[in-house]
Amino acid sequence: MRAVTKLVSQITDKPLDLTGFAKDDGFLFTKNDLGIAAQGVAKRVKPSEVLSTLKAIEHQNLTDISSSGPIAIGCIPFDINHPHEFLIPHVVVGRTPNNEEWITIIDDAKPDFVREPNNLATNGTFTVSPGVAVEHYLEAVRATRESVRNGDFAKAVIARDLVVTCDTAIDLDAVLLRLRDTYKSSYRFLFNGFFGASPELLVSVNGAEVTSNPLAGTARRTGDKQLDSQLAEQLIASTKNQLEHRIVIDMVHDTLLPWCSYLDWQPEPSIVEIGNVQHLGTEISGRLSEPRPSVLELAYALTPTPALGGYPREEALRHIQKVEGLDRGRYGGAVGYVSTNGDGCFAVSIRCAEITDNRLQARLFAGGGIVGDSEPLSELAETDAKFQAMLVAITQDH
Repeated sequence: MRAVTKLVSQITDKPLDLTGFAKDDGFLFTKNDLGIAAQGVAKRVKPSEVLSTLKAIEHQNLTDISSSGPIAIGCIPFDINHPHEFLIPHVVVGRTPNNEEWITIIDDAKPDFVREPNNLATNGTFTVSPGVAVEHYLEAVRATRESVRNGDFAKAVIARDLVVTCDTAIDLDAVLLRLRDTYKSSYRFLFNGFFGASPELLVSVNGAEVTSNPLAGTARRTGDKQLDSQLAEQLIASTKNQLEHRIVIDMVHDTLLPWCSYLDWQPEPSIVEIGNVQHLGTEISGRLSEPRPSVLELAYALTPTPALGGYPREEALRHIQKVEGLDRGRYGGAVGYVSTNGDGCFAVSIRCAEITDNRLQARLFAGGGIVGDSEPLSELAETDAKFQAMLVAITQDH
């Protein structure tokens, strides 16, 4: 494969719209209009062959943007041993934090910058039904709480799913635009029928810099500033949520530390507001030691985090498989991209959905961390709140 990288302005005079470039059949990973979008598939590769395949591409970079060039994009499933692959797109466009816009074309691919107008209208009739029965979910929460109290493990995440069925094809293009309009500061992604707007950074690598921003512990938001502030204070003061959060922070820290010359983190979690929910979040950042690991290596080491699996990991995962009754697939894993030099970014695969090939059905996922003080009905309400981002994006009329 041969690749050429140029400035977008050398190819087109049209404004670069990452979501528009990906359309509904491409690939997308963006936050605050920064990131990448791609079209076409140049090659499908096994995870173990991603970096060697990228490095084998003959690349001519006609820009001075170091972060530009060929990338591989993909999803790490919740069960990292489940078969999966990464894709090297034919065409990639990117926008950097300095608002530099670049395009990489592999072989003789033709980029398509033309976007058909979309009025965001949804005319179909939707039905929403549970995947896993609600009572099954509640019983799984009860069983998990008892296992924690018995000392089997410190925390396990129990999830459930919803199925949205439409009598006409769901307009995925419109859904992606709604997510862009509403969740611009989340990591919005599209990969092979899997899409969403994740608020949680799993790991990013930029040269020697490594960053993670784990979230765990959730409260609702109402739109009433005074009430939301009270709910945030209760979240910070909650022993249950602080314990859930600390378990995640300690695991991420302990996993990254062996690769780092130093690693720092916020002494106290902050409140991260996303739509109708708010989370406890802690930023972790450091400097990688030589030889530096790739972002892909770190993403696999961290997946699944205790925010989606549990702690200790193996005990929690065995329990989840036993009681949850749900094939998570790509939910709870990670989604992102890696470049030739090992830099890149992965978000935790939450606030997400999988759409069928005929676009008539979408499956949504949500879960929560269960500890000794968890109450099943409160956990059910938390999943209902977490479903709203994707549920509204899919079913909302404009």
